[in-house]
Amino acid sequence: VQLQASGGGLVHSGGSLRLSCVASGNIAGIFAMGWYRQAPGKQRELVARIFNGGTTSTNYADFVKGRFTISSTDAKDSVYLQMNNIKSEDTAVYYCNAVVSGDRAYWGQGTQVTVRG
Repeated sequence: VQLQASGGGLVHSGGSLRLSCVASGNIAGIFAMGWYRQAPGKQRELVARIFNGGTTSTNYADFVKGRFTISSTDAKDSVYLQMNNIKSEDTAVYYCNAVVSGDRAYWGQGTQVTVRG
């Protein structure tokens, strides 16, 4: 599975961004996709995750609840992160993640989000 993330950039505090991640390759086994982030000097942390099994479910880190929304396509080939009311502490590199049957995880290359003001 290959993951290509995009949509990062420079945004002012209180603004919005939409991150996108396209999956290709053997995507049939994907049952979860998500977004993680890593700020300078910090460990990578979960932002949001979506499970596309028999039913769709999501979970969010407390620090983004009510501000960020994760979604994906029915085909499990894309995942999005709508980021609203962005804060300076959201500055980080955001990584797309996909998990396939057998719990193998794949990572995208990361997209930088920088918040000013």
